[in-house]
Amino acid sequence: MEYVTLNNGVKMPKLGFGVFQIAKEECEKCVLDAIKVGYRHIDTAQSYFNEEEVGNAISKCGVPREELFITTKIWIDNYGYERTKQSLLKSMQKLKVDYIDLVLLHQPFSDYYGAYHALEDLYEEGKIKAIGVSNFSPDRLADLAAFNKVIPQVNQVEVNPFHQQISAQENMLKRHVQIEAWAPFGEGRNNMFENPTLKEIADKYNKSVAQIILRWLMQRDIVALAKSTHIERMKENIEIFDFNLSDEDMNKIASLDTKTSLFFDHQAPETVDMFVSLLEQRKDTI
Repeated sequence: MEYVTLNNGVKMPKLGFGVFQIAKEECEKCVLDAIKVGYRHIDTAQSYFNEEEVGNAISKCGVPREELFITTKIWIDNYGYERTKQSLLKSMQKLKVDYIDLVLLHQPFSDYYGAYHALEDLYEEGKIKAIGVSNFSPDRLADLAAFNKVIPQVNQVEVNPFHQQISAQENMLKRHVQIEAWAPFGEGRNNMFENPTLKEIADKYNKSVAQIILRWLMQRDIVALAKSTHIERMKENIEIFDFNLSDEDMNKIASLDTKTSLFFDHQAPETVDMFVSLLEQRKDTI
């Protein structure tokens, strides 16, 4: 495993196992399988509705707590100082831990300032080892970093071969914020796994397209989250530390960048409307 060192000295595994869209009934087994094959970084969120199942796996896996790196995210409905603090304590109970390695604000909407101040205080109390955000654009990240006591340690954003976030990463590097990739495979959109360039590179190294994408992210010093419900695929995804892509191949992948999200633009007004609708649908469920 490779690691990054965050701006507060905390070491974070560069490859993590994400549990987004893993159903409650299979989440515990999936996390146990992921830990069994070598993952030590597990990423969940309040809005995934599976924190408790992740906690069950943590308590049963037999790996010492200090060897695990656990991330969760605060949902928008829990923003605001008091609600954020209360929801985080509830997440700790579900995860069955007395501290969480990384807590992120999940979306850049609503009272994220009040929520971030709560994370700062929980961080100073030792209940959180690192704090950060998710889906924050360069301007909002710069604002948050400039006017708060604690500079975010991490910003988790969409990064994949078709949306490479080059300028966003440059902005994060300038502010000493670690970039982390969600959806590195783009959920297979735009026929990512059939892309001729990626397949050609995969054949060259006798690796899968997924392994090539993850290795590309490692060499860009981007923390990546890989998700699968199949233990064979989990094992394949973690077997990326025995080779390096050449500069030529890194440049070939760089040429695939469209600078456009495969999902939605967080800076578009329509995205705010979408999340308002989602909040109404999920009211009182998180």
